[in-house]
Amino acid sequence: MVRIRFRRVGLKKQPSYRIVVTDKRSPRDGRFIEIIGHHNPRTRPQTDVIDEARALYWLSVGAQPSNPVKRLMQRTGTWERFERLRGGATIEELVAEAQAAAENAEPVSKKTSYPAPGPGESKQKARAAAVQTESADNETPAEEPVAEAGEE
Repeated sequence: MVRIRFRRVGLKKQPSYRIVVTDKRSPRDGRFIEIIGHHNPRTRPQTDVIDEARALYWLSVGAQPSNPVKRLMQRTGTWERFERLRGGATIEELVAEAQAAAENAEPVSKKTSYPAPGPGESKQKARAAAVQTESADNETPAEEPVAEAGEE
């Protein structure tokens, strides 16, 4: 049986994953048939790239995704497009739709209300900037002390 699953790559305690099509009996980081994408949980927001055409092809010929890969496909919309492919849509129009959706996607984290940091920024800097702008909006100007006429 053919599976679509994660293959761990990266350094010690710094994981990133390739999404591979592999034989179910092969080890997690062993032989594979084809690489169809990658997933990096360490970036913010997570980086998920799936070759939509190849994923739809392998799903259509009977490859079974692992549970984490299936959740990733549901999050990126690939699974919904696969269900429409089973309903009679063509792969070409589904791939074109996926490319249009990828171009219109905004890099905003779903867990927070502020945008994800750009390249070179950290979580703490982005959070501090959001708090600083929020507190600047809420502050009222302080009253200046009035100088007394008798003291000089």
